Amino acid sequence: MNEYLVVKMIHVISSTILFGTGIGSAYYMLTASLGRDPRVVHAVVRQVVRADWFFTTPAVIVQPLTGLWLVHLAGFPWASTWIAASIALYLLAGACWLPVVWMQIRMREMARAAAVENTPLPPQYDRYLRAWTGLGVIAFTAVVGVFGLMVAKPA
Repeated sequence: MNEYLVVKMIHVISSTILFGTGIGSAYYMLTASLGRDPRVVHAVVRQVVRADWFFTTPAVIVQPLTGLWLVHLAGFPWASTWIAASIALYLLAGACWLPVVWMQIRMREMARAAAVENTPLPPQYDRYLRAWTGLGVIAFTAVVGVFGLMVAKPA
């Protein structure tokens, strides 16, 4: 297998991990949060935070490295609009993801405290959940846009 195909395979697998972990984590965290049981919420959000460290973070690092490597290997012009748009959308998704990770850690701690104290989730949890959801929608849309550009490579 030549270098281009190896890098492309790594790029595709890492994009699948990034997208799959993101959408799966979002589904489980949102459904657990809407269930309002602090014990369940804590258990799920704890795993979502772990998934971000174990899967999402490495994929976030691998994606631009392999993407830029593929651009170089394929000889695409660096000034291509689709490349600039892909990078801009990726940065937008990352700009949403960083505060989401911070919020998830805070939400995990709020749920832990509520579970230990046998109290409902605090109102701050709901405010974070709304912001987390909004940022997630923006990041998801941006990543779908990157996928579209990656596949179509429009002129």
